[in-house]
Amino acid sequence: MKILGLDLGSKTLGIALSDPSGIIACGVETFLFPENNFVIPLDYIARFIDNNKVGLVVLGYPKNMDGSIGSQGKVSEAFRDGLKERANVPIVLWDERLTSRMVNQVMISANVSRNKRKEHVDRLAATVILQSYLDSRK
Repeated sequence: MKILGLDLGSKTLGIALSDPSGIIACGVETFLFPENNFVIPLDYIARFIDNNKVGLVVLGYPKNMDGSIGSQGKVSEAFRDGLKERANVPIVLWDERLTSRMVNQVMISANVSRNKRKEHVDRLAATVILQSYLDSRK
């Protein structure tokens, strides 16, 4: 079963997909949409799920450092609810604290330019979120 990993921002959606055995996460793309217009990415991901025979979605769930749910966490919850209306697959909210920061640090260490980092951070963050979930199932 393929598993989809998502890192939702206010105008970008990082997308990663597992191999059919659900062992390895691979970054797919960063989907751009008008700021806070979540209908467009919801429809895009619903089609993506159908086209790629996805059996489970892992959506990054930004929590505050104390574990509480802030405004971005509530946006992820609303996105999950909207996706449930469009796609008939289970959706797991997965703690993504510090994921983007970690990806940025790795790219800085690799001397990736700021423009290139902006271009890739969401896709790579989705990959880290998904791989973290896959590793937890072992």
